[in-house]
Amino acid sequence: MKDRSIDKKRIFVRRYRNVIILFLFVLILVSVLSVMFGSRQVSLDNIVDALFHPEVSDYAVNVVRKRVPRTVFGILCGASLGISGALMQAITRNPIADPSILGVNTGAALLVVIGITFFNITAPGHYILIAIVGSFVTAVFVYGIGSLGSSGATPVKLALAGAAASAVLSSIISAILIPRSFVSNMYRYWQVGSIGAGTYESIRILVPFVLVGTVLAVILASALNAMALGEESAVGLGVRTGLVRVVSAFAGVILCGAVTAVAGPIGFVGLLAPHLIKLLIGPDLRFVIPLSALAGSIILLAADIVGRLLMYPGELEVGIVTAFVGAPILILTAMRSKV
Repeated sequence: MKDRSIDKKRIFVRRYRNVIILFLFVLILVSVLSVMFGSRQVSLDNIVDALFHPEVSDYAVNVVRKRVPRTVFGILCGASLGISGALMQAITRNPIADPSILGVNTGAALLVVIGITFFNITAPGHYILIAIVGSFVTAVFVYGIGSLGSSGATPVKLALAGAAASAVLSSIISAILIPRSFVSNMYRYWQVGSIGAGTYESIRILVPFVLVGTVLAVILASALNAMALGEESAVGLGVRTGLVRVVSAFAGVILCGAVTAVAGPIGFVGLLAPHLIKLLIGPDLRFVIPLSALAGSIILLAADIVGRLLMYPGELEVGIVTAFVGAPILILTAMRSKV
């Protein structure tokens, strides 16, 4: 019996290692493609010159140097959304939980609009702070509404509460924007979600929030695994469930709120990435969380590449591409979920 358990552990470790190697290879591949494709295509030689030969300064090399921060920014945003989705699904025990589905992105968007309109906020760092506040308030509100009744927070109730909250908050945003064309023009580009504005400055602003949220998620993974067994079992194992749930929600809100502030409300990445990982290696969050970061980065960069290729020489914003892919998967997941 012991030998069989050891064999299963070895098989899992081998599978986990293989999945990591595969995802790292795919991430490198989509990163290279992200730099290569755009309104002007560049070659691998141009990429090598841009990265390793600073003395070279022709047009194609300068194009590469401008695309590199966009690609790094996309990796950070995708990783943040992937981890945030994994945390929200774990906290709510809801397979269709995602920042966009639960209305968290819309809550962040509302406070950003309020900050721009009434407080003349323009700095990206300030965007992040108010977006995180909006995300957290919306998350608490949606979970509170979805938890009403004897059955608690079921997947359907949470999804409905999130949809209702998104509808109400979107209406408030429209009411603020309609009489203010200058704010509406700023918001129109931002609201669809795009990594096109990624710069080294936006990366510098985003990195601290990504690090804090990621570290908290990794630390809490074992406790969240225990909570997946049930509230009583988790308490019996010494888990302080209330504290774990609050801190996990805080980490998820930091991750999705920061991304929403600098890139706009990009949906469905947080839904797709954890589901893909769970299909490959199972539900253990100690492994799901780091791999969801890789999967989220791959999904977001791939969607960005597709958007550029579809609308060449222009581009289709990544938030639109992820919505087209994610919406059918959301429907299938909801149909298969046990309520």
